[in-house]
Amino acid sequence: MMESKTFLLENEMKWEELGGGVSRQITGFNTQIMMVKVKFNKGSIGSPHHHFHSQTTYVAAGTFEFTVGEEKQLIQQGDAVYIKPNILHSALCIEEGLLIDVFSPVREDFLDGTAVSYFGNKK
Repeated sequence: MMESKTFLLENEMKWEELGGGVSRQITGFNTQIMMVKVKFNKGSIGSPHHHFHSQTTYVAAGTFEFTVGEEKQLIQQGDAVYIKPNILHSALCIEEGLLIDVFSPVREDFLDGTAVSYFGNKK
């Protein structure tokens, strides 16, 4: 079965630079679920995209403008977002921050390096 180690310690996990002021750290997974930390610099964006995974996102730090489908909302530390499968969504980092994303099932594209980058800087 594909799965991460049981204990994932911050000083032992690598950060993957995604470009545009965004980096990602995979914090645990099996075939059914995955948790990922995503750091954003101020002005960085997650361009509009969609995927077949269910996703919840918790704002651990910072302020973001999220667009999910036709809805737009300013969210900040302590807030969360639920994103249905296959719905177009994006985020603009208003204040440097950290998101905790949970996906179901696992984002295999994150593990095998085939994920399309949809991050960048505000223009």
